[in-house]
Amino acid sequence: MLWQLLVGGAVSLVNIAIHALIMTAVVRVALAASSRNASGHSLMLMGVMIATVSVLMDAHACEVAVWALAYRIFDVVPDNLGFMYFAFVNYSSLGYGDITPVKQWQLLGPITAMNGILLFGWSTAVMFEVLRKTMARTAS
Repeated sequence: MLWQLLVGGAVSLVNIAIHALIMTAVVRVALAASSRNASGHSLMLMGVMIATVSVLMDAHACEVAVWALAYRIFDVVPDNLGFMYFAFVNYSSLGYGDITPVKQWQLLGPITAMNGILLFGWSTAVMFEVLRKTMARTAS
């Protein structure tokens, strides 16, 4: 069990670092974009939000890929069945249950789900902050 916690913790930390890097870039770019031109308020707001959400979705896909790589390295998925699919199902907390991990790696699924839930929450907070700041800058 300790080995599962160490691997899950390490992969989670890698994903937190990826997310922190992307979040910092998203906020900086969104603030810079919204301060350039206050005309076309609605279009500016739409553009900033579409770009923000698109980048966040890409970040989450990269983070799922990190989990899939870990699953592959440690042979978590039996018979090499859909590492990426299994990672997406766990990360999003969808939990179909059609693929289950090998017995010695059972804790990685819940750890992946916990990581995904936290990072989705963080993304949601950033989306609202970007929206709030963009609206404040373009309204003046």
